[in-house]
Amino acid sequence: MSEKESRTGQTNIENEDTLTTRQGHPVTNNQNIRTVGNRGPATLENYDFIEKISHFDREKVPERIVHARGAGAHGYFETYGTAGDDPVSKYTRAKVFQDKGKQTPVFVRFSTVVHGNHSPETVRDPRGFAVKFYTEDGNWDLVGNNLKIFFIRDAMKFPDMIHAFRPDPVTNIQDSQRFFDFCSNSPESFHMVTFVYSPWGIPANYRMMQGSGVNTYRWVNQEGEAVLVKYHWEPKQGIKNLTMKEAAEIQATNFNHATQDLYDAIEKGDYPEWELFVQIMSDEEHPELDFDPLDDTKLWPEDQFPWLPVGKMVLNKNPENYFTEVEQASFGTGVLVDGLDFSDDKMLQGRTFSYSDTQRYRVGANYLQLPINAAKKRVATNQEGGQLRYENDKAPGQNPHVNYEPSTLGGLKEAEQTGKEHTPKVQGKLVRESIERNDNTKQAGETYRQFEDWEKDELIGNMVGDLAECDQRIQDKMVALAEEADEEYGRRLREGLANAKKDGSSMNPLGNKDSEKAPEQAIKKGHEADPY
Repeated sequence: MSEKESRTGQTNIENEDTLTTRQGHPVTNNQNIRTVGNRGPATLENYDFIEKISHFDREKVPERIVHARGAGAHGYFETYGTAGDDPVSKYTRAKVFQDKGKQTPVFVRFSTVVHGNHSPETVRDPRGFAVKFYTEDGNWDLVGNNLKIFFIRDAMKFPDMIHAFRPDPVTNIQDSQRFFDFCSNSPESFHMVTFVYSPWGIPANYRMMQGSGVNTYRWVNQEGEAVLVKYHWEPKQGIKNLTMKEAAEIQATNFNHATQDLYDAIEKGDYPEWELFVQIMSDEEHPELDFDPLDDTKLWPEDQFPWLPVGKMVLNKNPENYFTEVEQASFGTGVLVDGLDFSDDKMLQGRTFSYSDTQRYRVGANYLQLPINAAKKRVATNQEGGQLRYENDKAPGQNPHVNYEPSTLGGLKEAEQTGKEHTPKVQGKLVRESIERNDNTKQAGETYRQFEDWEKDELIGNMVGDLAECDQRIQDKMVALAEEADEEYGRRLREGLANAKKDGSSMNPLGNKDSEKAPEQAIKKGHEADPY
């Protein structure tokens, strides 16, 4: 049979590498739309083009409200089976921590918080540190930041905080006066401000920064007994931070440096590792402490609550596609497995609704069917419908007519619980009040005193540069907080402001003094050109 005869009835030759449409149609011309003559006009029935361009128009999902800029990688978590010298089962029955040497697949997304998807990775900003554990009991998301505390302790204030930190709604420029206006009127933020305006506010990259769960969680053991717990990731690569000048020099040549650093390290086999530590506290109010253990603006002192190693994490595989894995990765603080539980931390309570609700808005109601978000175990639900639903979450042998529970007709059944339920006693009036122990500056002073001299210099210089352009009332409030935290801290800030030139603008990225001069410099340095 000749080659010509073998093609009888075949309209197009298709091989393994043939381009097709989403309908599976081979594409024979991907260079030109269909037109009347080669100069046009075009016709409406350009199906290949319309499918291609309409998908392109929609290829970006709505950007994350926060943590928009990110990078990610796959790896595994290996448990030690212990928490310090004790078997970990003493504190939690979560399977992910049992059995020394057991490895659990993970996906990690690192991020900046305030700015958009392609903002520089040198900005002064906390960094997100979110880990998805694909455990044998289903997914567990540990969603946190590089810094171990936060600006606020009540979720009611979160939208206001982010609005103040993001660009001005009129100028679309970040404004340090807006930042300090919010923080000076939210004194619980002063400890976090101290960290953010120091070199700790600009990590050198994602591999060389710490991670933290930030909020307080509970661990529950087989007997239903609970303890309070804090999570800490410590990089085995060491910790490195940048000064403002160093960050500006890096940004001048590469605004993707942290993403590139992570990708290149994994690509060449230099796999980054973190050790996971926990701090454990009995599940009580602890009136002997001068802070509330559920206050996420506070650190738990290590000398009172030692760091107990529980495992390590290794990242050893880059994403195969950024969008399907990193951009569509969806995390939530409410994604816990048996043996892990919430505390009454008011920020955690608010985050638990907000995070998953954001993913339903951003990626869609069926975001958990996407491979990067799906559990690596059997899933069987009675959920139906929703945009882009493509799997039927039913069990083998399940009666397809029964999508409810309970049923005697072959529907899904509840699991048998073996561990005892943790049943904390809750009593009190429903109120809208702050927690009672709310010292806002003591730990900020302790942190300042622990800084090295160059870190103190950088902190004061950065704060003076931005505060000098702020309203005097805002300056006075920030100086008062600094003086309350530490005598030297307050004195240096006051003296710095007294001697600072007030000839600029507050419309700067945080810490970038004189950046308002950039438009004028661009005009002066620009080279003239004739029209063409």
